[in-house]
Amino acid sequence: MQAGFLDHLTRTLGDIDAAGLMKREREITTAQSGRISLRDGRQMINLCANNYLGLADHPEIRMAAAEALGAYGFGMASVRFICGTLDLHRELEQAVAKYLGKDDSILFAACFDANGGLFETLLAEEDAVISDSLNHASIIDGVRLSKAKRYRFATSDMDDLETQLKQAVADGARFRLIATDGVFSMDGAIAKLPEICGLAEKYGALVMVDDCHATGHLGPGGKGTPALTGAGDRVDIVTGTFGKTLGGAMGGFIAAAQPVIDLLRQRARPYLFSNALAPAVTAGSLKAIAIAEAADDRRAKLMAHTRKFRAALSEAGFALLPGETPIIPVMLGEAQLAQDLATALDRRGVYVAGFFYPVVAKGKARIRTQMSAALEDADIDLAIGAFIEAGRELGVI
Repeated sequence: MQAGFLDHLTRTLGDIDAAGLMKREREITTAQSGRISLRDGRQMINLCANNYLGLADHPEIRMAAAEALGAYGFGMASVRFICGTLDLHRELEQAVAKYLGKDDSILFAACFDANGGLFETLLAEEDAVISDSLNHASIIDGVRLSKAKRYRFATSDMDDLETQLKQAVADGARFRLIATDGVFSMDGAIAKLPEICGLAEKYGALVMVDDCHATGHLGPGGKGTPALTGAGDRVDIVTGTFGKTLGGAMGGFIAAAQPVIDLLRQRARPYLFSNALAPAVTAGSLKAIAIAEAADDRRAKLMAHTRKFRAALSEAGFALLPGETPIIPVMLGEAQLAQDLATALDRRGVYVAGFFYPVVAKGKARIRTQMSAALEDADIDLAIGAFIEAGRELGVI
């Protein structure tokens, strides 16, 4: 490889490290749960997994995956339209559709792929996407792949959304699609779906919601932000993942009206050119939906942890973003301070991660804590104590 190119990459990495923006991975040696063990043998309280209901190591899900592994083998070795569709795949798609109240759904290797294939399949250059400015990177990239006109509105700003919708109408857009996260993953805020749907109806637009950080644990039966906010079937398209609340493995989906799903199955490039979901993942995710729908006890425990942790850190003087979801961002401002606090917490047995540019805007660095039903009250108490002690040590509080 050309030496000058490698030298350029090395300098770039050095600049990233010098700016305090280097992301480092830590090895864990146990199943994902409320407590995990690191390579060095230390046991940690885990506050940074998307394991909201604690299903990532649920014995029934593990058994379902093991049984599918025995019955169907390790992988499909193909894309579905050639030779890779199992009865399990259709069972999971139908289960997702029923769970979310849609006609049908379609599976992808990840929700990043689902969002990446959605917009270019459904929309053309005479159409428009009106996207929230804090939407997930997968939505941003998916919109870029399409030829549709692009409009952006300030996060959850309904006046700005209406302005952009008016402009799309004035520009002659044939079909208009509003795209938003259901829960904004870095802030933990919930989209204003009833208001968004109201404006969509006023201006003849469709509504798409990425509900990755809601499906399974928010709303009645864990059916996500449309159910939580009362928007219900006013939301036209829902994308989501099995990699968070619903078992924590991998895979994504789109749920919508039948013609939407049928066209995606014909033309969505990430679907047509990626291997079918592995049998074990498919069966485990199917079991996870059944467990999640009936898991009111786990949802109650999750929200009790959320209220307790948020109240204690706020009282201690930490700067928190307001919210009601299990995502509780502790704001630090600068990337190095976020990393320093994460290191101080690591020494105290609390597993967290600093988030900083380019994951969040410059000057908005934070530690994003996430609650889980796999945690116990004693874990929450220990984590609160560690935050207060580390915060005082670094002058954060």
